[in-house]
Amino acid sequence: MLPKVKNKRDIYLDHAATTYVDAQVFKAMKPYCEKYFGNPSAIYHIGRESNGALNDARREVARLIHALPDNIIFTGGGTESDNLAIYGVARANEKNGKHIITTTIEHHAVLYPFEDLEKQGFEVTYLPVDEFGLVKAKDVIKAIRPDTILVSVMYANNEMGAVEPIAEIGKELLKYRKEKNTVFPYFHSDACQAAGYLDMDVEKLHLDLMTVNGSKMYGPKGVGFLYARRGVKIKPLILGGGQERNMRSGTENVAGIVGLAKAFQLAQEKREKESKRVGELSKYLWLMIQEKITRIKLNGPELDGDRLPNNLNVTFMDVEGEALLLYLDEYGIMCSTGSACTSTSLEPSHVLRAMGLPYEYAHGSLRFTFGHCNSKADIDYLMKYLPDVVETLREMSPVRMCESAHAKFKK
Repeated sequence: MLPKVKNKRDIYLDHAATTYVDAQVFKAMKPYCEKYFGNPSAIYHIGRESNGALNDARREVARLIHALPDNIIFTGGGTESDNLAIYGVARANEKNGKHIITTTIEHHAVLYPFEDLEKQGFEVTYLPVDEFGLVKAKDVIKAIRPDTILVSVMYANNEMGAVEPIAEIGKELLKYRKEKNTVFPYFHSDACQAAGYLDMDVEKLHLDLMTVNGSKMYGPKGVGFLYARRGVKIKPLILGGGQERNMRSGTENVAGIVGLAKAFQLAQEKREKESKRVGELSKYLWLMIQEKITRIKLNGPELDGDRLPNNLNVTFMDVEGEALLLYLDEYGIMCSTGSACTSTSLEPSHVLRAMGLPYEYAHGSLRFTFGHCNSKADIDYLMKYLPDVVETLREMSPVRMCESAHAKFKK
């Protein structure tokens, strides 16, 4: 029997999907929505003001990742940045080779372009991961061929939080290039989930290309950037007015870009303190779940391991994840079954399946991701209802019903 909701609250536990816009970010954006709305390519004063803000944002983003301003290409978000990196490199460098490498757990903004390029004559190697969702640097190097032009490995996984060994892979790739006297393969990483919690220094990570978006770090939606090291050849996807050094045409979203830069600055300033705080919340929720619910499994690395501190992905056996999500929403609790970008699909997570989880395990998973607005009180509210919801759904489960009928038949 499900408990009736008392003092219903909205509890948002899906920060890996998107975040609200921070008040300081909104304040920074506002003048460029109202007063300095000019086209940054215009020569009159509000255009020049807008252009100045654009240049300031570019310098700030570059500073935060230890790059140069002309390494930064502003885009319409993480998906566009991933597409620009992958298609851009593939099409600009196919004379040097048509072999590209990625992993089986990438976001679809990476996987789908790779699959599309495969149809266009490129050869793709999809690297496996271990039971914790981690790829090995030695497997990356082993997969390289003389015609390999690109390697793309995400920095941190959006579904189960695994932090990949990007710096180690980058170091090994540099060694390979030096030995072979080549600039290939270029190394790209989708770092959208990492920006608020991990070191984003591209020199330490040894990256040639890196994708970041605003909506995962309390910035606006629909804006992101691609870092591209000087000398990396990229063919643009969007042609027109020649903005962003001819790499991404279209009038720049100045207010959004200003917001992105401010959000990134705040995220990096607070990341150590915030990582510790949300890490404690993840541990607290996992402890409560273990105490009150049976037949569960933690997906991904251990909570003190190579994992984003705000991510907790749990399988509840004999429960349909989508049903669990909908029941919790009735109590104002918002979480996810995996990637929000594919929430309309009934297929289980490709990430959990790639880690070796059986179909039924992957179908019963929930992802809780914490953020600035969460506290232990939110977890206590969640745990007032989660155990009863799980038990109710298990009683309704076809698996449970079949077992019950089988037991009666045996009698």
